[in-house]
Amino acid sequence: MARQPQIPARPPCRLYLITPVAVPDLEAFAAELEAALSAGDCAALQIRLKEASDDEIRAAVARLKPICQAHDVALILNDRPDLARATGCDGVHLGQEDAALAEARRILGPDAMIGVTCHDSRHLAMEAAEGGADYVAFGAFFPTRTKDVAHDAEPDILTIWQETMEIPCVAIGGITAENAGGLAAAGADFVAVSAGVWAHPQGPAAAMRAFDAALQEASKAVV
Repeated sequence: MARQPQIPARPPCRLYLITPVAVPDLEAFAAELEAALSAGDCAALQIRLKEASDDEIRAAVARLKPICQAHDVALILNDRPDLARATGCDGVHLGQEDAALAEARRILGPDAMIGVTCHDSRHLAMEAAEGGADYVAFGAFFPTRTKDVAHDAEPDILTIWQETMEIPCVAIGGITAENAGGLAAAGADFVAVSAGVWAHPQGPAAAMRAFDAALQEASKAVV
């Protein structure tokens, strides 16, 4: 009897960190970031300073980029492909109301990482994939105070995406160490987290360790 080909296991789900929307004390936050990245695995950090000036964003990138580089963490800027290029970020994350994907790619070039928010829509996600996005983000999966939520997503969108498409998917919205494992098992390649780390009652380092444990446990159930 011929041997059946082995299907490679899907890589374990990893953490995708997002900054708070405001960082009043950049030095204090840099110390928190260093502690977090030293405590657990992280694939990327998205700088999401919604009300910051261009100069404040430049300062944040300049301060946080060396920390990310030291831990082999990709640095992604929210919304602004122009500033992402000017500051040497690894890529940009685009919402549906932000710059067009094609324009972002033109600005940043072929090697930049570009992700697109797709809410609860496989149609939007497929358009982003066809347009050359490097990942798509679905959510919100749980209630969150980090941003206003107009779209609720169900875990099966991750499963369907994993079964039908090749580019990675990110789950976002109210994710904590307690609920991340279910999303990982459903098909998320990454879980995007902000308050679940920065507002953790025992601090960011403890949060990172908890996420590590939850995602490692979830990976045991994923083929």
